[in-house]
Amino acid sequence: MTTNNYAEHISTLTRTYTDALHYLSNQDTQPAAVLVHSGAQEHYYGDDRGVAFQAYGHLLHWIPVNRPNQFVYFRPDEKPIYFQIVPSDFWYEQDIDVESEWEETLTIVRLSSLNELGAQLKQHRVADITYIGGHADIAASLGINNSLINPKRLLAYLDFSRAVKTDYELEQLRAANRLALLGHAAAKARFLEGGSEYEIHMAFLQATQTLEDECPYTNIVALNEKAAILHYQFKRKINEDKGRVLLIDAGCKVRAWGSDITRTSVSEDVHPKFRSLVTAMETLELALVDEVKPGKTYQSLHASTLTRIASILVDHNICTGEVADLIELNIPQLFMPHGVGHLLGIQVHDVGGHQSDINGSLLPPPENSPALRNTRVMEANMVFTVEPGLYFIPLILEAERGSDRGKLINWNTVDELYPCGGIRIEDNIRVTSDGAENLTRQFELKESLGLEDKRHD
Repeated sequence: MTTNNYAEHISTLTRTYTDALHYLSNQDTQPAAVLVHSGAQEHYYGDDRGVAFQAYGHLLHWIPVNRPNQFVYFRPDEKPIYFQIVPSDFWYEQDIDVESEWEETLTIVRLSSLNELGAQLKQHRVADITYIGGHADIAASLGINNSLINPKRLLAYLDFSRAVKTDYELEQLRAANRLALLGHAAAKARFLEGGSEYEIHMAFLQATQTLEDECPYTNIVALNEKAAILHYQFKRKINEDKGRVLLIDAGCKVRAWGSDITRTSVSEDVHPKFRSLVTAMETLELALVDEVKPGKTYQSLHASTLTRIASILVDHNICTGEVADLIELNIPQLFMPHGVGHLLGIQVHDVGGHQSDINGSLLPPPENSPALRNTRVMEANMVFTVEPGLYFIPLILEAERGSDRGKLINWNTVDELYPCGGIRIEDNIRVTSDGAENLTRQFELKESLGLEDKRHD
């Protein structure tokens, strides 16, 4: 990590939060400071075993500590304070490693309990502090006024602003892509050796030296027909039918920022038409990345995706008729029922994707594509995914047999391709001043050849 980049990142956050509080001062709430909470540990019912913890994104934006009951206190014109609560406990490890860069930019106050935090806040005019986080009960116990707990306008301002990344954030995202690609290379190799979904998954984790609960999301490792389940969640331990298709959607975190990469690989005995489709989708995905530029709307990128999918369907005799006919009848959505991507950062589906401004005004997805997660106008240093897909999903397609749309579908071909599941190709993209930086592809060859160190954090 570059020290200057982290300092500049904190300076950017300071300006954002100052502007947000100034903005709120002209609205219906009047906070003078902000307390950001990581969250509290949840437990399984009737047990003292903790659910895997994930810190609140706006806390991680300040400091990448994925631990319960961590707090950042911000008041304009004062050095931000990191209240580090480290309980006295012999059951679990509690120590938190402190990076030198944090001490240069934040005041670090080490405490042992929420009660100690409450005493600290009384020294900081608790009456004008607003709380953002997931536990209103904890906020109330600290003396926060109920009207200042999670003000919608403040959250909208911060959510909207998070889409544009600082140099520090981009540094972590590049490293997260590099690391994940090591896992993707290992996963593909294990697939070609005949590995099961579980074995492929473990190959990814081992190559990246990552624990499963450290991943930004649950890895999707789907062989053959399971590739048609968009968020397939299981890992079959036995490969009863030799894998012909592997769809793996998996990423890594560096500090708090995560990558989100999908690759589709095929074996030598895969259906030749499906192999051709994989090649076509690779070409399509790269063409979409070339369309990225500031000022373009993400909806237009999605519309371009649907047109390109329609062309592939016609070119490969999966559908008949003209491309325009398929578009008019929403036939591409039968084969790609999701959006072309989403904002990416601290959260895999990062916040603010449907906002049109800092006020929280919403721009919903188009009626023909309700699953589109991003409707923002592209601007420099915004980061999102580009992930076109083409799937043979019986649950969707079988309902069209005998319908007007179904008359344009070559059912013999579809029946042949059902066992292959589907295809998704996904890269992580940064918008530049005049185009796009592919945060994924720039490292892919090096990583597949093992030319980089495994860890970049």
